[in-house]
Amino acid sequence: MASAPILSWEGLGLNQGTGWLFRDLSFSIAPRDRLALIGRNGAGKSTLLRLIAGSVEGDAGQRSVQPGTRVVTLEQEPDFSGCPTLLDYCLKGPDAPPRHEIESIAGQLGIDLSRVSASASGGERRRAAICRALASEPDLLLLDEPTNHLDLDAIDWLESWLQRYNGAFVVISHDRTFLTRLTKATLWLDRGSLRRREIGFGGYEAWEDAVYAEEARAAERIDAKLKIEEHWKERGVTARRKRNMGRLEKLYEMRAQRAAMLTPQGVAKMAIASDGSKTKSVIVADHIVKRFGDRTVIKDFSLRIQRGDRIGLVGGNGAGKTTLLKMLTGELQPDEGTVTLAQTLSGVVIDQQRSLLAPDKRVRDIVAEGSDWVDVRGVRKHIHGYLKDFLFDPGLVEARVGTLSGGERSRLLLAREFARFSNLLVLDEPTNDLDLETLDLLQEVIADYDGTVLIVSHDRDFLDRTVTVTLGLDGSGKVDIVAGGYADWQRQRTPANAVKARSGETAERAPPPPPMPQRKGKLSYKDQRDYELLPARIEQLEAEMVKLEAMLADPALYTSDPKRFAQCTAALDKARAEKDAAEERWLELAEMVEG
Repeated sequence: MASAPILSWEGLGLNQGTGWLFRDLSFSIAPRDRLALIGRNGAGKSTLLRLIAGSVEGDAGQRSVQPGTRVVTLEQEPDFSGCPTLLDYCLKGPDAPPRHEIESIAGQLGIDLSRVSASASGGERRRAAICRALASEPDLLLLDEPTNHLDLDAIDWLESWLQRYNGAFVVISHDRTFLTRLTKATLWLDRGSLRRREIGFGGYEAWEDAVYAEEARAAERIDAKLKIEEHWKERGVTARRKRNMGRLEKLYEMRAQRAAMLTPQGVAKMAIASDGSKTKSVIVADHIVKRFGDRTVIKDFSLRIQRGDRIGLVGGNGAGKTTLLKMLTGELQPDEGTVTLAQTLSGVVIDQQRSLLAPDKRVRDIVAEGSDWVDVRGVRKHIHGYLKDFLFDPGLVEARVGTLSGGERSRLLLAREFARFSNLLVLDEPTNDLDLETLDLLQEVIADYDGTVLIVSHDRDFLDRTVTVTLGLDGSGKVDIVAGGYADWQRQRTPANAVKARSGETAERAPPPPPMPQRKGKLSYKDQRDYELLPARIEQLEAEMVKLEAMLADPALYTSDPKRFAQCTAALDKARAEKDAAEERWLELAEMVEG
């Protein structure tokens, strides 16, 4: 029997003066719900979260909360004004949690709450806000971009805490890995309406495609095709996703080529072929070392970065990512060794601070220096068309930067910087404040970029979709060089027979399958058959998944035919698992073919 909801809204509406942001929304939250709240920048996700919390009043509808329910919000940008230290923020107000609970969580997160708020970093402020929210013992936890400014260890800790958490939560996040691991249902806020589906974020993209495909078919039936086509032209969801799948295949090929270069034999060949390497290498680090006092931050690191490489830097806060990045770009000199940069190197840096965006400037001023035309790496484009490439309404061309959302400002900076001529792009936490569609766009732009890209990011899925080489720093000074993304680095640093111990997990896990033996010469008959047939099988499984997703998207299925709903859910899980295994098998075979 389903539990009674702890919070619900009936007929919710909010008018922002220029019109209704949304209207007639009805939904409820059960005691153990794990909900992903999805929607484009500007759709009203954060506003809806505040309406759920009760900090904003709706213009229509009725909010009901079960007596005694404690609703706590982790805001995207907490207000630290009037709080001299981080601890003062945690203890602020009559609803502050007990100090001992705050300090207990702070110890687990590794945050010094005596830090002065004004000089604290974004990561330290985020940790302090997490301490206050979690120590409040909420029945319903509302999380607005909780992973922003967190390093990988802190994200891991937060995921583990939420997996053990007995209450309900609603989360807005651009971190696909975080959402996939934690959520069990999805709320999709789209064009003023709210849909709910009882499957986590892992099935969201297929659901979205199915909904838009059905809309297109319905539009044809009611002779409103032009309207829906315009919507698709602006979003390009399915088309962009298919293009990105093609780019992922190209990325896998680039990783396989890079893996061959990183083996001892490959490195030796590169050293011998010095003439060819000089024309392709843009950054060469040769046995570099960097120390700060008694601590060695980077130990004996060497790497030749080729033209077109996409290099990801990962590791905890303080592990040395920024130090290594500055040495690779020539901003900081090593204590030992040398870093040689190509003479033709021309870099663009997009940092976390978004320092180029003055609030009083217009969008036109930022992108085109006040003109109607933009020079995009030597090609002249009208500003309206160029803004549409970055998912902007051309009507925003005269808007002031200060009126834009955080995600829109991030997108505006990307539009400005990608227009400039460069052959080196440095991205420092580029995914903060971006919605999922803009992340897809950013992946597309990076894939099409002609130069070399250096990316510092804690977004695991983003790294898996964009980089060819990962530099992993663990804080000891050693830098792992891995061909592939974050997942490849994790596999290398974790022994195959090790079981990752998470707090609260006691269930015995099956050991991972043994790695495929490295063979020389031709593939076996079975391997060759798998290599040729698996792509078609993967496409078949994807088609089955889309059909199942479309069936499960029907909210009436669960109530009218629970047995059929359960069968479809089980079939979807089975198809997804088989597709993942097939993709992994094909990639292993592809690496053997490359070898």
